Amino acid sequence: MNDREKFGSRLGFILTSAGCAVGLGNVWKFPYMCGANGGAAFILIYLVFLVILGWPVIVSEFSVGRGSQQSVATSFRVLEAKGTKWHNFGWFGMVANYLLMMFYTMVAGWMLYYMFRSIRGDFTGTAAQLTADETGAMFNGMLGSPGTLTLWMIIVVVLSFGICSLGVQNGVEKITKVMMLCLLVLIAVLAVHSVMLDGAGEGVKFYLVPDFKAMVDNGIGNVVFGAMSQAFFTLSIGIGSMAIFGSYMEKKRSITGEAMTVALLDTFVALMAGMIIIPACFAYGIEPGAGPSLIFVTLPCIFNQMAGGRIWGTLFFLFLSFAALSTIIAVFENIVSFGIDLWKMPRKKVVAINIVAVIILSLPAVLGFNLLSGIQPLGAGSSIMDLEDFLVSNNLLPLGSLVYVMFCTSRYGWGWKNFIKEAETGEGMKFPQKLKGYMTFGIPILIVVIYLKGYWDYFAPKGTGMLAAWMVIGVAFLVLIGWFCFGGRKNATPQDE
Repeated sequence: MNDREKFGSRLGFILTSAGCAVGLGNVWKFPYMCGANGGAAFILIYLVFLVILGWPVIVSEFSVGRGSQQSVATSFRVLEAKGTKWHNFGWFGMVANYLLMMFYTMVAGWMLYYMFRSIRGDFTGTAAQLTADETGAMFNGMLGSPGTLTLWMIIVVVLSFGICSLGVQNGVEKITKVMMLCLLVLIAVLAVHSVMLDGAGEGVKFYLVPDFKAMVDNGIGNVVFGAMSQAFFTLSIGIGSMAIFGSYMEKKRSITGEAMTVALLDTFVALMAGMIIIPACFAYGIEPGAGPSLIFVTLPCIFNQMAGGRIWGTLFFLFLSFAALSTIIAVFENIVSFGIDLWKMPRKKVVAINIVAVIILSLPAVLGFNLLSGIQPLGAGSSIMDLEDFLVSNNLLPLGSLVYVMFCTSRYGWGWKNFIKEAETGEGMKFPQKLKGYMTFGIPILIVVIYLKGYWDYFAPKGTGMLAAWMVIGVAFLVLIGWFCFGGRKNATPQDE
């Protein structure tokens, strides 16, 4: 354990960890969720849930990583109470990381491709203004081309694994740090430009002044649940992607304070992404709650109308590419650590094997939009990517977070005293020990509510048959997680005694 690589600086740890958290959920999902749920009123509720739900979970995951000095593949085995089965969660975490990359690499390829198209001037310089039908046809044309999607997915995989092959300090930390600093500069420039557009003032007002009447009109329960879900999913917690960076962290700073810094930086990027998109939508008469199509269909129309749109469009998709790649590099580093921790393989050999593996595993999502479009696993209109995204976002992230919290609070796991000792080691903020009861019972209840409500919202509109079938699957996942957490407890030696 003593020869495990470490981050070269505190800034490197914070920016790399934030890079993992900062992803398409911040810059793609957050702005349209905000636009559809009353603007600033949604943001206020989101910030509350970020503190009471997201922050304790990220502290738990960082602590398990640093306490074990291992990836999710082996960390529970190092820390668990003797006789328990928590270590089996390692396989769950490994599957989750691969499954996430099976579609995320493709979506990152979309961002790079659109940046390339912006540089080429495809969205600007036309004699007439582009319509949503025309930009929609462009997007569908990309999805319908397996060669285009595969090429850009391969570029993402090779580039990101190539960075991981250089090591923690010389590759992941150094390059992600530069990428994140560039991302922060880009987001500031783009946000200033957006709020200076003619007519953007109404968008700024909508975004920054709470409108609780709009929240009531949209349904308070729906808005609150949407904010709670977004706060939970935005930090990329639950599958060990944060734990791996905890394992590279020195003991000089407390995890509690560093986790808060990472969460705040992640939130800043999400808020600034909204400040880019929503004022621009108001300036050009576009509905800010337009949904996922906002990025690839609506915004190219705006860049087409905007003075200097070719430059601004290129910078915007460069910003999105950095956000996507920073997450992929972080998850790839977690995948690389599996081979290093489990089988003691050299880093470069693990990278070479996984380049091939991830490219092959990503092909179903690519082909699901064209050659395999007839496969609709979640009902009419769904794709293979939708299934993969549902399994990760609605299952693996919340259930994995449940495991981390319960592992840190249960004396048949790692135990509260061991968790607190690790979280508070070093200078900086200390974890509020009065939260033990909330961590032990409150957060698990909230996570289970989010989990089951997500199933209901997703499948209830598809009919009772599909709802019942998938609810059975969802409950089966919960039972499996219960086995991870409490299996072998009868003969276990509890900790914290």
